Amino acid sequence: MRKALWALPILVFLAACSDTGGLSAKSDDSPFAPDVDPDGDSVNGLIVGHRLMEAGQYELAMDAFKRAAVSDGLTPEILVALGSSNLALGRLNQAEKLLRRVIDEKPRWSEAWNNLGVVLMERGEDAEASEVFRRAYALDNGESDAIRDNLRLALEKLDNPDYGETIEQDYKLVRRGSSQYLIRRM
Repeated sequence: MRKALWALPILVFLAACSDTGGLSAKSDDSPFAPDVDPDGDSVNGLIVGHRLMEAGQYELAMDAFKRAAVSDGLTPEILVALGSSNLALGRLNQAEKLLRRVIDEKPRWSEAWNNLGVVLMERGEDAEASEVFRRAYALDNGESDAIRDNLRLALEKLDNPDYGETIEQDYKLVRRGSSQYLIRRM
């Protein structure tokens, strides 16, 4: 009997380690997330973030941009993306700081200038915003419709300060590539 007692803990341990097919089993109809594949490829955080921005999921986009920053560093592209998501969330001070940092690093990047102009318009700094949009338009050689539209809106609001009071404005954030984000004043 004494010899059989020492085998009991070993049997309990082995039973706990075996796959019984219960809740922990992973199958196609399992409600649990699949296991992480350490050898698998990860998706670029910037791509995920931009897709989430297009879908209006700004908080999730910011998380994706932060993950991209961890893997790639705080590149100007990631800083612009973080600034854009902060702007979309109404965090104007953070957005302005990030975008000004990008402009210090890459002063000839028209998209960053445009997005800074949008922040300034949202803050009610119409005069500085119109100058920022002019610079963005000049750096872009007039090729971006979004920057041109933002410049036009800023100049109209500068000439007529009551212009934006009755009409809802749609400012356009731009990113490198073909996508644009609309920021609507509420």
